[in-house]
Amino acid sequence: MTRHAEIIRDPLWDNIRLEPDAVAALDTPTVQRLRHVRQLGHAFLVYPGATHSRFEHALGAYHLTRRALTVLGDRGDLRGVPPEDCVAVRLAALLHDIGHYPFSHALEEAGFPSHEALGARRLGEGELAGVLRQVGGDALIERIAELIQGRSDSPLAGLISGSLDLDKIDYLSRDARMCGVPYGTVDVDRLLASIALVEQDDGRRAVGVHEKGVSALESLLFAKYQMYRNVYWHHAVRSATCMFKRAVRAAVGTGRLDAEFVATATDGSLMTELLAHDPTGIGRAVHERRLYKRALDMPASEVPDDLPTWLSDDPDAVERAEDALAAELGLEPGAVLVDFPARASMLSVDLPLATRDGHAERLTDAGRAGQLGLPRVADELYRSARRLRVFTAVPRRLTGVPALLRR
Repeated sequence: MTRHAEIIRDPLWDNIRLEPDAVAALDTPTVQRLRHVRQLGHAFLVYPGATHSRFEHALGAYHLTRRALTVLGDRGDLRGVPPEDCVAVRLAALLHDIGHYPFSHALEEAGFPSHEALGARRLGEGELAGVLRQVGGDALIERIAELIQGRSDSPLAGLISGSLDLDKIDYLSRDARMCGVPYGTVDVDRLLASIALVEQDDGRRAVGVHEKGVSALESLLFAKYQMYRNVYWHHAVRSATCMFKRAVRAAVGTGRLDAEFVATATDGSLMTELLAHDPTGIGRAVHERRLYKRALDMPASEVPDDLPTWLSDDPDAVERAEDALAAELGLEPGAVLVDFPARASMLSVDLPLATRDGHAERLTDAGRAGQLGLPRVADELYRSARRLRVFTAVPRRLTGVPALLRR
């Protein structure tokens, strides 16, 4: 069947044009599943409008990628870039989240494999694989997989993964709009107009920004900080997320839920099965918004430096500590949850800068004197957004970091 380009109306970007190859990919079950996976997980329990889906976000990322390619093409930056790279980048923007679990990043925090790895695998499966092979063969599938996993050597790879990837611009703008908050404001037009392929010291070109777009880049970084502080790491959102993680881990650990099912489920199908097979009852508490309350809420700037790294990267160790702390507080296992989310790259910058005099420099976390000052205070902003929290099923009050969390 011959497919034609289509226009889809989007509340954020207005008209989004989809090329025929994108339309074909969009119509596969793998991509249609994203209609039923919320972009922000349990944030809707705090911000009722936050029910937008990964599908909408995929369309937005595709739209911005098309715009960026148009800017680069009009400027002549795409000379020497293989046409198949442009096709791969467009489709990678559309497909970058096909491996996503239900309820945002919660299950990756819970120790499940990364959604990028799952997404790369799904590119070669089912109807989607047939569509991609028809467009560009197995070579296209491999190109897209490399882009999604951040291991591509294409000069356009930075549009999909990096300091300036277009995924960030869409999700910050879209999440702020749907949550009804003013924090995610990004100077999108200026930023897109400033994107360039910059030749680096090794002679290779990479996605960077022209000097005139530095202030727009700062708006992106500060929007990211504000959204983490006020939305993504809101205490009630994190309470629900921790409860959900604990419930799913228990259901999978006891064999009541299959890990493969969890990876391919939608928000609705996973919650249906979780409510039927949750041995803890925590899943139903989340569903009914009976959230655990804060017994401790401490900014990272006040957290002792000797806190072990397993609090952020070892869910098994965290669960053992939670149950030990529950015993100390006279509570049942599962009645205490510990949360110390990490996103060390929140405000990191590493991309080439095209200066007004025609030279190339490197923008890094050190910033650039007189140009990019935000990265130089990034660590302090990160520490102010990040918080160590202990949630309990019944009211308790902790006055400091429990000793067992410092072992």
